[in-house]
Parts: sequence; C-alpha cells; structure tokens
Amino acid sequence: MADISLESPEEPVPSIVFGGAAQDLPRNPSSRSSSRSRPSSGRRSIDGPLTPPTEVESTTSSYPKIVIDTTAAPSHHATASTDSGKSYASPSSPQSPSPLESTRSLPTSRPNPTPNKVATISAGSLTPASADLPTSMSLPSTEAHSKSTNKPNIHRQTRSAGPSMFEKVMSKTRPSFLPPKPRQEDRKHLADWQNMMKMSQLAAEKRRKALQERRLQREKAIEDSIIAWQRDIVPDWRVVFKNPALRKMWWRGIPTKIRAQMWQYAVGNSLALNKDHYRICLARAKRALSSGVFPEATLSLIEEDISTTLPSLHIFHHETGPLYSDLKDMLCAWVVSRSDEGLGYTMGAAKIAAMMLINMPAQQGFNVMRNLLERHCLRSFYGGEAMKDDVEAYYRIFDTLLADGMPKIYFNFKQHQISPAAYLPDWLLPLFLDHLPFEACARIWDVVLLEGDSFLYRAALGILAVLEPRLFFPDRKELLELLKGENKAAISVAQRDGRALDGGRYEIYGVDEETIWERIESMEDWWKESTWTRLIQRELPDI
Repeated sequence: MADISLESPEEPVPSIVFGGAAQDLPRNPSSRSSSRSRPSSGRRSIDGPLTPPTEVESTTSSYPKIVIDTTAAPSHHATASTDSGKSYASPSSPQSPSPLESTRSLPTSRPNPTPNKVATISAGSLTPASADLPTSMSLPSTEAHSKSTNKPNIHRQTRSAGPSMFEKVMSKTRPSFLPPKPRQEDRKHLADWQNMMKMSQLAAEKRRKALQERRLQREKAIEDSIIAWQRDIVPDWRVVFKNPALRKMWWRGIPTKIRAQMWQYAVGNSLALNKDHYRICLARAKRALSSGVFPEATLSLIEEDISTTLPSLHIFHHETGPLYSDLKDMLCAWVVSRSDEGLGYTMGAAKIAAMMLINMPAQQGFNVMRNLLERHCLRSFYGGEAMKDDVEAYYRIFDTLLADGMPKIYFNFKQHQISPAAYLPDWLLPLFLDHLPFEACARIWDVVLLEGDSFLYRAALGILAVLEPRLFFPDRKELLELLKGENKAAISVAQRDGRALDGGRYEIYGVDEETIWERIESMEDWWKESTWTRLIQRELPDI
C-alpha cells in the first residue's frame, strides 16, 4: 500500500481527508491546550504495540493533518503531518481485525489529538456489532393479546321511559337557553300560530281569486275587441307598425278566433312553403317509421319531450290525449324536413308544435312553426353545434342588456359565476312554456311573433325582474335551483297549500301574467330598440 505524504496545514485546525476530499474539523480549544501540556512520547497504534518515534517533534506544533486512505481494502492507511514537515505513517495490518476485536481495542474516551499520533483504522471496525433487544423491550405475546381482546363487552340496555315532564311542557320552537313555558301558555301560542296560518292562507286564496277575476275581465275585453280587429288590423296587419294605438291593442292580446290568422301573417313565409309541404314530409316520416329507418334515439327524444309538454292541459297524454298522435306526427315530419340540412331533433320543439296545434290545424301550424324557427335567434339555438358561435354572441348580448337594465342582478350572477347559458336556453327553446303560466305565454307569443327576437330578450329580462327578490342566495346551488324552478322551499309551500305543480315551473313563485307584464311595461324607461340593433351589429355583423 502506497503512503500518502501530507503537507502541514496553513490553519491550526486539523482536517481529515477521505479518499482525497478534505473536511475541516471544528476548533477545540480544550484539546489544543491539553496537547501542548502533555509531551509526545511516541507513536501508538490501536492494533499494535507502541513504537518509538523516529524523530522527536516540537511540542509547540499545531494540530496535525490526518489523511485516511480508503482506496485499499480491507485495511486503511492513515498518515499525520505537522507544521515541522515531519510525517508519520501507521503500519498496515495484513488482516483486518474482527468487529469485536476492533471494538475492544478502541478506548472508551476519545483521545486528544496530538501531532505525533497516527492511527490505523480497519474497515471492519466501523461496522457496529449486532445486539439483541432486551427482554423488557420485547413485544407482548400474541396469546396474551388474544386473551385481552376476546373479553366480551357487556353493556346494559336502557329502555326509554318516554318524554320527561320537562319535554312535555317545553315548546319545540323555543330556544334552549330559555326556561320552558307552562303547558297552558304553550297551547295558547300553538293556537295563535295555527290561526295566523289560516289567515295567511285565506289572504292568499283571496288574492288568487282577485287575480283570476281580473284575468277573466281582461280576456273578455280582448274578445270584445274582435270587431275593432276585423275592421282595422285584419285587412292590413302591417298598419300596427304605423299606428301606436293599434300596436298597443296587439300587445294586450289577440282574440282567440283570429289568433291563427294573425300569427300566420306576423311570421310570414320566408321559406316559401306550399300547403302540401306538411303532407309530403309526413309521408316520408311514415315510410321511414314503417321500414325501421327512422332513428330510435330520435323517437325516444320525441316521446320524452311530449311527456313534459303542457301536462296541466292533459290533451297531449300518450294514452288519453286527443292531440297526442297529431303532435307526434308533426314532430316526425319536422325531423324529416330538417334531415336534408343534417340537423336532428332538439328538445323543446314539442312545446312549440303543441302551441301551434292548440290554435290552428296541423298543416297550417307546421308551416308557421318552420318559418318561426328560421328566425335567426331561434335558428341559432335550434341549429346544433354548427351555430355555437352565434349562441355565444346572443349570450353576450343578453349580458350587456342585463348589466344596463338590472345591474344588481348582473353583479349577483357574476359573483356566483352564473352565465346566461345556465338558464336562457331553458327559456328560449320552448318559448317560456315550461316556466310560465299558459295565459302569460299566449300573450308573450302574440308580441314575439310581431316584434321579433328583441322581445324574447325583453320578456326574459321581465322574468328576472319578477324573480329579483328571490335571486340573492348566498349559495350558487340554491340560485341555480331557483332559476330551474326547483326551489325546495317554494315547492313545499305549494304542496302545503294544495296547489297543483303541473303548470309552469315559476307558478310556485307567484309569477303570473299580470306581474310579468307589469315588469315588461316598466322597461319603457330604459329599453330602446336602437340598443338591440347596435348590439346585433356589433356581435353578429353578418346578419
């Protein structure tokens, strides 16, 4: 084994090199003083006897620099050098001592470093000897553990003796930190509460009756105005755009007898459909159904859509409804007419077809429905993925109108991260038939067919204005449930009052024709058609 000679260190702090990398040891003043006070008497090896040094060093030398050669196994050679330039090498042992011998040969206390001491440390001495755990630290036996865990837990079952006297006199609605009320006072308060609930129900019933009477009077006035309609509007319906009085009369509602005719005039025939168009499309649909070519998934969607169409009227029921077959034929023909454009069925079309069938024959209603859904706003929502960009543009338009007209609702929706996509399609696809009472929808339809897409957004803003006192929920989930007409508290109140839940979803919130039109007419202060036109030109310049 080759010796490694070391130069004297520049610092008085010793350093040890393992395999060529030096590591400085911390300064120890006590050991330094002890090394100066005790003269060096020779070189001592841990594995061998003491050997006299070859040359006496000065006792005033600084800390030695020790290098341990780890390149040769099994023994390592250590060499120490001092400031005097003298180096001392330890004799290499031919065999490494056993771990036990190395452990015994080491002193119990660390010797102070001296400049003339060289130690040879074998690699085996660095391996700690294995030791057994003492008996006191051994784990408990499995048998004792199993005996302790197998002890049965015996608990005495206590039987309830019923409510205590305290619970019998304590009111369930009384705060726990207050003393219980006497039984007589508790019964009196319960009777007062029941009386207040009865009075509230009577007042609500009185309001509903008054609303019904006003609605009947309004419908009677509309029907009585049929003479003015036939005299002033039916000959040339476009006169309503020039005469504000006639336009206001249209907004109040179209008489039932001439509604089909007025709807057909207002919608127009932009697709140039003839009278035989419905018969041709229906024949194609029946051939596809008989041959099994008609998609089963589309049939399932049609059946599902029909099952939720005006359930309170019971005329479209799949078993007892007299107009069920006509509605299904009309929807199948509509699917065939759109198949040439690569479009399928869209949920909500059954509501529009049902409204047409209620007011006009199937052949006339089919053509009116097709032309109505060709208007750009409705075509965008019924156009599938191809019209996704246009739908997003209509969402931005609605957001702008909402921010201008109802900033509180707008910022509340932004705070809860609710966009128009969460509620606007549910309103526009069925043209509000799922959420509003039938009478309110009929009047809205009268104006939508006359005014166009702008009134769709005005009616949607009117709905939000009616719902405004209920829209400020701290929870986003509750707010979405309210917009979908699924608020649990309102449903439970309606069930308690015995009201039917098969009408418009917003009827549980007290939304009716009168309240909606009050909000729509109150928009005259800030609603401008020029604003709608400007937004359309900005978001949809290609129209």
